[in-house]
Amino acid sequence: LLGAHVAHAGVIVFWAGAMNLFEVAHFVPEKPMYEQGLILLPHLATLGWGVGPGGEVVDTFPYFVSGVLHLISSAVLGFGGVYHALIGPETLEESFPFFGYVWKDKNKMTTILGIHLILLGVGALLLAFKALYFGGVYDTWAPGGGDVRKITNLTLSPSVIFGYLLKSPFGAESWIHRVDNLEDINGGHVLGSICIFGGIWHILTKPFAWARRAFVWSGKAYLSYSLGALSVFGFIACCFVWINNTAYPSEFYGPTGPEASQAQAFTFLVRDQRLGANVGSAQGPTGLGKYLMRSPTGEIIFWGETMRFWDIRAPWLEPIRGPNGLDWNKLEKDIQPWQERRSAEYMTHAPLGSLNSVGGVATEINAVNYVSPRSWLATSHFVLGFFFFVGHLWHAGRARAAAAGFEKGIDRDSEPVLSKTPLN
Repeated sequence: LLGAHVAHAGVIVFWAGAMNLFEVAHFVPEKPMYEQGLILLPHLATLGWGVGPGGEVVDTFPYFVSGVLHLISSAVLGFGGVYHALIGPETLEESFPFFGYVWKDKNKMTTILGIHLILLGVGALLLAFKALYFGGVYDTWAPGGGDVRKITNLTLSPSVIFGYLLKSPFGAESWIHRVDNLEDINGGHVLGSICIFGGIWHILTKPFAWARRAFVWSGKAYLSYSLGALSVFGFIACCFVWINNTAYPSEFYGPTGPEASQAQAFTFLVRDQRLGANVGSAQGPTGLGKYLMRSPTGEIIFWGETMRFWDIRAPWLEPIRGPNGLDWNKLEKDIQPWQERRSAEYMTHAPLGSLNSVGGVATEINAVNYVSPRSWLATSHFVLGFFFFVGHLWHAGRARAAAAGFEKGIDRDSEPVLSKTPLN
């Protein structure tokens, strides 16, 4: 089992390294990452490596180093996996008693849980340390269109961080998915170090009586618990990459759907204003404003189909907002060229389209062969999350059946189908 785990880690790390180098080899600095179908380099860029103001890639060497490190690591892990599967001791506890276990040993299982929690806590702290001390991370909200910066004023208030968990999953609240600043994101990772204390607690304590009664303690059950957890992670990641443009900056992953929609309204407002339209008073065929209207709560918003996305926030759009929504004066006198360029780019790169590479919006003459990395990442995590959920149900059912004593299945001797004539 140890050999299988180590070899599996080697396969995962090998894919990461090989795909990383593949993306580096095919990368064209003049084009945005999301136009090149990249899914790994955007993650490295979000961590602040190799990028400068506006998300422009200034150095691809860190990406190359990342790929090589992963490949070297995969070789070590692969060797370890083969060694432990074929050569190493059949049972580790003979040589190293600490690593011995049986599935029904409840105390040992919670010790293993504790070790996993500690590793998760360390991983969470690594992101916070990168943001605090090791060059910072990319902040899409930095003035002028995004930049790499150190996150020095972390949000460490438990009421703020855990308050996200109490929000509605719908609309403008969107649970944890609507976090819109790196202080909260990285502060949450510092609080994630609670996992370390939880891990130590699980290592030092034994399961309480209610836990011993409530859970099934077998290898099949642990597999089902793990699949269930991964399923939840997949669904959360799907929603996060689909609607969040802070943790997943649009400069690298492409705009969110609402962002692309608002960008289209903004782009044509800019165009028509240049042609002489008075965007504040122009009426459309219905008598409503042709470019601007009021939201349900009174703010000035873009008119048209994009009204459904009136409450989205985007770094290129926020500078022209005032206390009552979009600011007329700023729309007339204060739109910056970088905002125009970015909205035109986002308008033509909406995360639409099917996975056979026919995508984009009707306003893009080159709409073919563009599928947003947001579409890929959201779809893949949803589909995998669903399959893992089905696997969770399957293995949970088998584990419960085994615990109840009928894992061999129901006695079929009295099945009505057995009395019927065989089909052949």
